[in-house]
Amino acid sequence: MPMIDVFASEGTFKDKHALAKDLASAVMRWEKVPAIPLFFENTAAFIHDLPAEAISNAAGDSNYVRVQVLTPVHVLDREKQLGVVKELTEIVVAAAGDPTLADRTWVLITESPEGGWGIDGHANTSDDIVASARAALQVKAG
Repeated sequence: MPMIDVFASEGTFKDKHALAKDLASAVMRWEKVPAIPLFFENTAAFIHDLPAEAISNAAGDSNYVRVQVLTPVHVLDREKQLGVVKELTEIVVAAAGDPTLADRTWVLITESPEGGWGIDGHANTSDDIVASARAALQVKAG
């Protein structure tokens, strides 16, 4: 159930809603979670437009994109990390319509500590999330 934040200069993306949905869907696929409301409703992306003067590398360039993926601990093994970074970069590049943006897109994966994933006022552990998913799957099957 990742949260994804994208930071870019204003005007980088025309259809921010589609970009957010595409990024959230891609991370769900890589996490390989079941297609149930628990995950669909709690996986989201936020697109942050910043003035160009609010972004700079050490050389003074502001034409970069930062994608921050926050996910529960141990959900993405190395293969999944590589896949998420590659696919999210591809999605960002396509949404911007700028193939050169791949070289200027940073994807950062951050793992929430155990018990640090709060939903509905409860700080969930990995076991809590798994139990909720299992219960939802039993209801769906029943």
